[in-house]
Amino acid sequence: MTWTSADGAFSIAHPDRFYIGGEWVAPLSGRVFHHVNPATEEVQVDIAEATAEDIDRAVTAARDAFDNGPWPRMTPRERAGYLVKLADLVRAGSVELGHAWTREMGIVHAVSQGGGAAFAGYIDQHVRFAESFPWQETQPTTDGLGGEALLVREPVGVVGAIIPWNAAFILALVKMTPALLAGCTVVLKASPEAPLGPYVIMGMIDQIGLPPGVVNFVTADREASERLVRHPGVDKISFTGSTAAGKRIGSLCAERVARFTLELGGKSAALVMDDYDVDKAATTLANSTAYMTNQVCAALSRVVVTDRNHDAMVEALKTRFDQIQVGDPYAEGSQMGPLAMSRQFDRVMDYIAIGQGEGRMITGGSRPAELNRGYYVQPTIFTDVDPGARIAQEEIFGPVVVVLRAKDEQDAVRIANQSHYGLDGAVFTNDREKAYSVGRQVRTGTFGQNLHRMDFGVSFGGFKQSGIGREGGFDGLKSFCETKAIMLDPQLA
Repeated sequence: MTWTSADGAFSIAHPDRFYIGGEWVAPLSGRVFHHVNPATEEVQVDIAEATAEDIDRAVTAARDAFDNGPWPRMTPRERAGYLVKLADLVRAGSVELGHAWTREMGIVHAVSQGGGAAFAGYIDQHVRFAESFPWQETQPTTDGLGGEALLVREPVGVVGAIIPWNAAFILALVKMTPALLAGCTVVLKASPEAPLGPYVIMGMIDQIGLPPGVVNFVTADREASERLVRHPGVDKISFTGSTAAGKRIGSLCAERVARFTLELGGKSAALVMDDYDVDKAATTLANSTAYMTNQVCAALSRVVVTDRNHDAMVEALKTRFDQIQVGDPYAEGSQMGPLAMSRQFDRVMDYIAIGQGEGRMITGGSRPAELNRGYYVQPTIFTDVDPGARIAQEEIFGPVVVVLRAKDEQDAVRIANQSHYGLDGAVFTNDREKAYSVGRQVRTGTFGQNLHRMDFGVSFGGFKQSGIGREGGFDGLKSFCETKAIMLDPQLA
């Protein structure tokens, strides 16, 4: 079965099946998810729903491929050859991936259509890692017996990769690419609310000729997903999602000492210093808020500004937010599309109601009057909010920004750190040394100067309750490896 969108823009193969053991297989239960287009609120396709028994099938295939198949026994260079093919397909399929991304979570298509090409570059980087990563190092011994030790990095095993709904195909690639290069086998679990991009990616995986069982794919809700986390055949869980879900996954992995990487929530701060142009900062922050309708874990959702510029910052932000064109993600001129789903719309509106009791709403706060279908909400600003208030502390995952008043630079740093999150952040200043100084004081995994930045090619992850471990770069690749010390007989050297 192949599903094609009503306008013929793109299609996916086998939405009624899972990819297990190198084949498209029917679900055991016959149950389906009804996937809704967030811009129209209409069901666009039914997607197969995995049960615990389907999870077991996928893990069994991945376990057999790791324990008995050729994949972990290939050299990194040999495995990289498959990634070259995948990168070529992702690059060629960027437009199709963009359509999938827009129709599953509402990102403006003018932005989404470039996502495949961008993340083909991420795969290219890992192809280069096949040669540059320290797969084996020689270390001096310290036990007094002489000789040398070989420090080798081997694949961690079977990986359960659990991805969220906001950037599904991108995070599928972020997790699978280093796992595959390291020699792991993978069970990819997609959200029922964002299956389209992952299905496109799996169509590409099916074309590159991997040994059976190296990559397996299911869509599942929480009950079946927990089976993947608990499964004794899974060596590592790589999860991106909410902090609440991450805590549960971490505790379940700890019960059986399984490895895990958790990339979780955020409430990131943008610190606007007195030397920086307020209008320029407001424009940058408005653009980052419109991106993906601010459904981004690393979103700069707290703006911290000193007394001197507070009122000017609020006015400038209001001007820029009011200029954001909210509408159909395919319409010319649209800058911000809908939220991804009904429950996310309800969540954002609930937080807006909370904010009206905790501070002063400057703009936004409701559905745009001209958009009576689709999960649209106006970009919204609150000020006169205590830094400890719920709307200033809890992750909203929507286009809602809180402006917080600070006495001076050090007070701004204090407010930025007044959070149990620590995923991202930024400082707006023309002084490079000040940017470095402030960046070292704010407890967060990524920190940018004058822009909202996050880069999986370098290292991405959080402090505090924003996660454990890193994705991307050498740090991310190491997380899919176990380190082994081989102590050779010094007399035979």
